[in-house]
Amino acid sequence: MAAATGVLYTYPENFRAYKALIAAQYSGADVKVAPNFVFGETNKSEDFLKKFPAGKVPAFESADGKVLLTESNAIAYYVANEALRGADLATRARIWQWASWADSELLPASCAWVFPYLGIMQFNKQNVERAKSDLLAALKILDGHLLTRTFLVTERVTLADIVVYATLLHAFQNVLDPGVRAALVNVQRWFVTMAHQPQVARVAGEVALCAAPPTYDPKKYQELTNKKQEGGKKEKKEKKEQPKKKEQAAEPVEAAEDEPPKEKEAKDPFDLMPKGTFNMDDFKRCYSNEDEAKSIPYFWEKFDPENYSIWYAEYKYPQELAKVFMSCNLITGMFQRLDKMRKQAFASVCLFGGDNDSTISGVWVWRGHELAFPLSPDWQIDYESYEWRKLDPASEETKKLVQDYFSWSGTDKAGRKFNQGKVFK
Repeated sequence: MAAATGVLYTYPENFRAYKALIAAQYSGADVKVAPNFVFGETNKSEDFLKKFPAGKVPAFESADGKVLLTESNAIAYYVANEALRGADLATRARIWQWASWADSELLPASCAWVFPYLGIMQFNKQNVERAKSDLLAALKILDGHLLTRTFLVTERVTLADIVVYATLLHAFQNVLDPGVRAALVNVQRWFVTMAHQPQVARVAGEVALCAAPPTYDPKKYQELTNKKQEGGKKEKKEKKEQPKKKEQAAEPVEAAEDEPPKEKEAKDPFDLMPKGTFNMDDFKRCYSNEDEAKSIPYFWEKFDPENYSIWYAEYKYPQELAKVFMSCNLITGMFQRLDKMRKQAFASVCLFGGDNDSTISGVWVWRGHELAFPLSPDWQIDYESYEWRKLDPASEETKKLVQDYFSWSGTDKAGRKFNQGKVFK
C-alpha cells in the first residue's frame, strides 16, 4: 500500500498533531502542514467548515480530497504503516488499548494539571492536586508495564508509543519535575528513548524536561483572558460590519466572550439560574439513606421541571473499552474532575457488560435546561466523549431510564447486563 499523502491543518506545537506527523516520519507518508494556518480564523472559514463542519484541529485532507479526517488518533492511524499499526489483530488491539487509555486516563489529568500553570485554565488548588494524583496513579501503572519492556506493545515503536508520548509531552515539559520522575524510572527511560528517536525529534525537536516543581503565575491566565477578550471584541466588530454573513449565527457565543469574566460565574455558574423548588441536597440525602423504593418516588415528587433538567449520556467509544476496572476508572476520573458541579448536579452512571464487551451510559440531573459543561472551563475535559440527550420529564421513557439507572438495574440497548455503577452526588 502506497504511503498516504495530504495536508494537515494545525497550529504550531500542537501535541495532538505531533501524533500524525511522527507517524508520517516512520511510514514515509508525505504529510504537509497547511501554511499560514491561523487558529480561530482558518478553522472558522467557510471553506474549512465545508470540509470539517466541527471546525476542530488537527484536521487532515488527502491529496485527492477523498479522505477528510479529524481526531488525532484517526489521522495518525491513516498515515501510519503496518509496523506502527500492528501486523496482526491482537497487536492492533493492544495498540488501540493504549491509545484509548492515553485519551481516558492520561489526557484529562495531564491537561487539568498542566493548563493552569500555562495560564490556559483558572488555577484551583484542589482540582490541580486531584489531577496530579490521577496522573501519577496512571503513570505508576505505566511504570510497572515498562519494567520489562522497551516499548509499550512490541519490540519496536508503534502507534501506542507515539500516542502516549505525545499525550505526556506537556506534562514532562512543565510539571513532572526531577523529584516526581525519580519514582517513575521506567516511564522516564521510555520517554527519553522516544524523545531521541530521529523520527520523533524531527517533529518535536529537543525536549527540555521540567527542571523544578511548577509555580503558579496568575498573570499568565489574566494575559490570555485579556487577549481572548480583545480577539472576541475584534470579531464581534467585524460581524457587526457584515451583518448578512452566515457566520452571524455564532455571534451569541462570541459576544459572551466579550464580557469581562464575572467572579460569580467563576465560582459557580449555576448561581445565576433560578433556584426553583427542587432541593438537590435533600434528594441526595434521601437517595443515600433510603432504598430505591422510596428515593425514586421522592425524586419525582420533588422534581422541578421548570428549573431543572434530566439528561441521558452515552459513551461514544465503547469499542475502545477493555478491562472493566479501567472503564470504571474512566467514570471515576470524570466525576473527580467535575467536583465543582456536585452542588447542583446528580448522576448515576452505569457500566454494562464485561471485559472487552461493555458500554457506559448514565442519567444526569442538574439545574437549568442547557448542557451544563460549557458553562465552566473546569467542566469541559470529559463531556465531549459522550453523546448527550435531553429527556422529557413527563415521558414514560424518562421514567423508566430514571428507574433503571437510579436503581442500577436493567440492560443497555444491546441487552448487556448491568455490571456496576457509580453515583455523582
